[in-house]
Amino acid sequence: MAFLSPWLLGTGLFFLYPLADTVYLSFTHYNGFGSPSWDGLGNWTYVLRDYDFFWPALRNTLWLVVVMVTLRVVFGLAVAQLVISVKRGSNVFRTLFYAPYLAPPVASTLAFVFLLNPGTGPVNTVLEKLGIPAPSWFNDPHWAKPALTLLALWGVGDLMVIFMAALLDVPRELYEAAELDGAGALRRYRYVTLPHLRPIIGFAVVTGVIATMQYYTEPLVAGQVASGQIGGSGQQVEPGYPAGSTLTLPQLVYNLGFQRFDIGAACVVAVVLFALSMLFAAVLMRRGGGFIEADR
Repeated sequence: MAFLSPWLLGTGLFFLYPLADTVYLSFTHYNGFGSPSWDGLGNWTYVLRDYDFFWPALRNTLWLVVVMVTLRVVFGLAVAQLVISVKRGSNVFRTLFYAPYLAPPVASTLAFVFLLNPGTGPVNTVLEKLGIPAPSWFNDPHWAKPALTLLALWGVGDLMVIFMAALLDVPRELYEAAELDGAGALRRYRYVTLPHLRPIIGFAVVTGVIATMQYYTEPLVAGQVASGQIGGSGQQVEPGYPAGSTLTLPQLVYNLGFQRFDIGAACVVAVVLFALSMLFAAVLMRRGGGFIEADR
């Protein structure tokens, strides 16, 4: 217990107590200044039934979890395979693909809003010269989330490094044995490479889902900059531009709790977000554990 005490103390103070307090506050009326007063299911009824922004934010968050995480894993694996296949200059390509991951989220989002500006952005300028219809990107509700996905794919360097290490760790003799058995390149990749990568893919998916469920900075900055409504200190700006297409659950937590001072309703969204994160993680870990056991 003496050796476990630092972990127990940290878990109790920074996880269990905040979690229990958040669940308790979700059943109270609390503005952050006075004492909380018991409100029963009032906050839950308001958020789940009467609050117009909750369900659009939930749909946007789930869309990002399914689409963005899937594309990042696939693209990261493809880039890793490409880099290790390069015979000359592989270090240069590693640096080029990894460097965007190190860019601060606000700076990278600002750069993408500039690049994808529908009127003056270089991307649309090139598309128009090629005769391709240019989207409005962050100013169009149908293109805002795909634009955020492009931003996430641009910073895929973290997954590239993980997949590169896993690909280089596949025993060469397995490829040689499969080739002697007459397996082509696709069959070798399917029956040798992918089974070896299953635990790594599971890790990438689980961590990606958790990070995407906390997706806050990029959609908030992109929406505010694209709309021209950059809020200063004390100024309240409605998130989710355009038309609520970039609104996520973490933005609702901040908007309700620290802009509207409705701590009880913010805690309801936080509890829902935590429950969804745990559900996704449990399902993915269970499937990932099955893959690992099958490989063994």
